[in-house]
Amino acid sequence: MTHECRFCGAPLSDVFADLGMCPVANSLVTEDRLAAMEPFYPLRVFVCRECFLVQSEEFESPGGIFSDYTYFSSYSTSWLTHARAYAERMMDELELGEGRTVVEVGSNDGYLLQFFNGRGMRLLGVEPAANVAQEAIVKGIPTIVRFFGTELAAELRDDSPADLLIGNNVLAHTPHVNDFVAGMKLLLGPRGVITVEFPHLMRLVDDGQFDTIYHEHFSYFSLATVRRIFGRHGLRVFDAEELPTHGGSLRVYACHDDDDRAEAAAVGELAAREEAAGYGDLAVYTSFGDRVRATKREVLRTLIDVREAGETVVGYGAPAKAATLLNYCGIGTDFLDYTVDKSPHKQGRYLPGVRVPILAPEEIARTRPDYVFILPWNLKDEIVEEMSFVRDWGGRFMVRTPEMTIL
Repeated sequence: MTHECRFCGAPLSDVFADLGMCPVANSLVTEDRLAAMEPFYPLRVFVCRECFLVQSEEFESPGGIFSDYTYFSSYSTSWLTHARAYAERMMDELELGEGRTVVEVGSNDGYLLQFFNGRGMRLLGVEPAANVAQEAIVKGIPTIVRFFGTELAAELRDDSPADLLIGNNVLAHTPHVNDFVAGMKLLLGPRGVITVEFPHLMRLVDDGQFDTIYHEHFSYFSLATVRRIFGRHGLRVFDAEELPTHGGSLRVYACHDDDDRAEAAAVGELAAREEAAGYGDLAVYTSFGDRVRATKREVLRTLIDVREAGETVVGYGAPAKAATLLNYCGIGTDFLDYTVDKSPHKQGRYLPGVRVPILAPEEIARTRPDYVFILPWNLKDEIVEEMSFVRDWGGRFMVRTPEMTIL
C-alpha cells in the first residue's frame, strides 16, 4: 500500500514509530458495549523525507472521531489559567475591543472565547463536535458546528474577517492540512493575526512522548514544517513562543505574507536550534522507534515489580495518551485496578481496548491504593497537588517524565 505525504504529496516509506494496533483513543466504551467487538487500527507514523512532516495513516474519518467527542477543555484548571492569560495578552497587544472579530477554530466548550466575552467584540467558535459545542453555546459563545476549511472560510469571510484567528491544538487534528491552512488565509482580515498552538515535535522526540501519538492526531509539527506549510498558502510566521503546555508546545504567530510586521528574533533562533538538533536529518526521526520500544519495557518492569510485591496501582486521568500507552504496553486491569477522571462525561465508561474502568476521583480516597499512576503526565504538578491526601496513608505517585519515576 502506497502512502503519500498529506502536505507535499511525496511517497512515504520511512517509519517514525509503530505502536501496533490500537482503538481510536477517545472512543470510550460504555457499559452496554463491554461484550461487543471494538475496532482496532494500526497506529503507525511516517516521516516525509521531502518536507519532514511526521504523520499518521488515516483509518477513521474526522467525522467519525469528532462527531461525539469526550474531551472537554474546561476540566483542566491549569489549561483555563493558560487560556485566560492568553486572552488578556491578546486583547492588550492587538487592542481588541468593540467592532473587532475573534474567531477560534476547534473552540471546544468555549474554554477560551469565554475570556474575550463582554468586551464588545464579535466572537465566533467553530467546533465540529456538537455535544461539546453545546457547552460553549450555553456559555453565550456563538458556535458553528462544522469542520473548518476553505468552504466554510469562504462563507464567513465577507461578514467576519478575523482580526484574531485562533487554532489551539487543532492543526494536528485535521488530515486536510492544506485545505485547513488555506481556509485560515481566506478568513484572516487584512491586518489580522493568526495564533496556532500545537505540541512541538522536538519535545515529543527529545522527551519520548510517544503516547501523544494517536489516531486523532494526523500530523506532528516542527517549526520548520509549519513555516513551510503556512508559506505555501501565503502566510508568514513572524513570531514563535515555546510553551510548557501539553509537555512542550509551540505558539506561532502568522500574518499575510505581504504584511509588514517584523519577524521576531525568536523565529530564527528556534529554527536554528531545530536545524542544529538534526531535524533536517532523517536519522533523527527513524531512530525514535528504538527508544519507544525501550520505554515500553521500562514501564512494564516498573508495574510488574510493584504488583509482584503485592501493592495496588490505580490510574489518574483518562486522556487520549492513556489509550496509546496502555494499549501499546498491554496494560489492563491486571496492572491498573481502575483510573479516575474529573470529567463526568468520562466517568462510568471504560478506556478503549484495555477496558480499564473510569471512576470519579473520590474512589481513590475510598480504596487507598499504594500507587497512583498519573497518565496525563503534562498535568503532573496539578494532579499531585489536588491528590496530596494520597500521602496520608503512605500512597505514592508514579509518572513518566519521560522515565518511569516514583514520587
